Amino acid sequence: MKRTIHTANAPAAIGAYSQAVQAGEFLYISGQLGLDPATMALEAGFEAQCHRMFQNLKAIAEAAGAGLDRAVKLTIYLTDLADFAQLNTIMAHYVPEPFPARAAVQVAALPKGGLVEADAILYLGQ
Repeated sequence: MKRTIHTANAPAAIGAYSQAVQAGEFLYISGQLGLDPATMALEAGFEAQCHRMFQNLKAIAEAAGAGLDRAVKLTIYLTDLADFAQLNTIMAHYVPEPFPARAAVQVAALPKGGLVEADAILYLGQ
């Protein structure tokens, strides 16, 4: 069984996708940028975008009745790997230990000119 998750507390989808899909005991959260959900504008600078990105992931997880403590896998896309250390510091404020599996990759560009994007897989079971 699968169901889509949507919350006004995270940016609306800007394409043909859902904010998240729950399939069985797993929640798959689509890539989130540092967009303010109220204005759909990017926050200014890497740090602000990174915080907003994690806030958006958290809001979607909460809409599914979970938190980021349930994350088992994150994939993070950076336009500049020089931001990697700052990403780690910010992530620790939103995702508690034990940390999920993670990949961080540098990309040439992100939608809307974003500097960072992340998607997540959460385990909702016992």
